[in-house]
Amino acid sequence: MTAPTIGVLSLQGDVREHLRVLTALGADATTVRRVGELERCHALVVPGGESTTMAKLARTFELFEPIQARIGAGMPVFGTCAGMIMLADHIKDGMAGQETFGGLDVTVRRNAFGRQVDSFETDLDFVGLDDPVHAVFIRAPWVDEVGAGVRVLARVDGGPSDDKVVAVQQEQLMATSFHPEVDDDERVHRMFVDLVRQNA
Repeated sequence: MTAPTIGVLSLQGDVREHLRVLTALGADATTVRRVGELERCHALVVPGGESTTMAKLARTFELFEPIQARIGAGMPVFGTCAGMIMLADHIKDGMAGQETFGGLDVTVRRNAFGRQVDSFETDLDFVGLDDPVHAVFIRAPWVDEVGAGVRVLARVDGGPSDDKVVAVQQEQLMATSFHPEVDDDERVHRMFVDLVRQNA
């Protein structure tokens, strides 16, 4: 594959920032608001935002089932913050009737780190990367439970017995609680682009 076409779900969130990083890494990055745009893509990024609003907008734009179908067919997807929630099979502290695309065998706790005022930054050890990743958490979720096929990529140090899982991978799906697109470090996105090329 020369330049994989990677869509960024453009219903809300840090769309431009993801497009910038993906383009810098040599991908053909494009916005996705319509089914026809999704069909052009080899992979998809689901950005941060507000997960309940994102699900409703995906319904409005008739993207919900097509995205679920592509995930089920093996399309690589990278979810950040609310995108992690949208990929989770199970949610804690969600709104009544909240829907997700699913695919990741995890249970995610919504707004786990608190409200906007509780946003924070820290450096994380990240599996597969030699140096720590600077992570920005904004009203972020964390992963409460992981299934047998899920690899934990990063944790926030919460003490000897209370580390919080904040990055995971299951086959062609990746998700982070934090926002790698707001930093100059492209390595997490590069991992995803490499994953897309491997699944081509």
